[in-house]
Amino acid sequence: MNLLSWLISPPGVATVAFILVVVVTILGALIAVSARNIFHNVLGLVLALIGVAGLFLFLNSPFVAMMQILIYVGAVCIAICFAIMLSEPMYLPKPPRSSFKTLGAVIGAGTVFAFLVLLTKKTTWTPAPERSTDWSVTTMGHYLLTEYVLIFEVISLLLLVAMLGAIVIARGGRGAS
Repeated sequence: MNLLSWLISPPGVATVAFILVVVVTILGALIAVSARNIFHNVLGLVLALIGVAGLFLFLNSPFVAMMQILIYVGAVCIAICFAIMLSEPMYLPKPPRSSFKTLGAVIGAGTVFAFLVLLTKKTTWTPAPERSTDWSVTTMGHYLLTEYVLIFEVISLLLLVAMLGAIVIARGGRGAS
């Protein structure tokens, strides 16, 4: 089997799509931590979180992927954008970069990556059982009120904290101390 016929086969398309989702996630994370403009940091975070939602789709968890986009991209990142809009203007001088901090970040990221690779290699992976492909509103409502009720409550608490934080930030207004 040659490369082209493998790429157009279902496993090949799935592999390429997975690699693209991983690249988008890592690219977004790099933008989130390395951009010098805080708004660009938030956009990188949005890109990384959308990539994580794509990884949840690969794990056959469309509900968690939907909640990832709804809560983290839709609520938390928007609250961060409101905080940015209400903070000091972005034309002030940017803080200088420290090579010591950059080296520390690279060493820390490399350590975490090495730990995750080691953890992945040492784990015995078993296939997950097949799940129902019925993701209708009725089924999702049933899951929200039975199996995933704790997750749903934690998500609602997170949204409440994000809204309260946005209100507290907006109450002071720009430049108020």
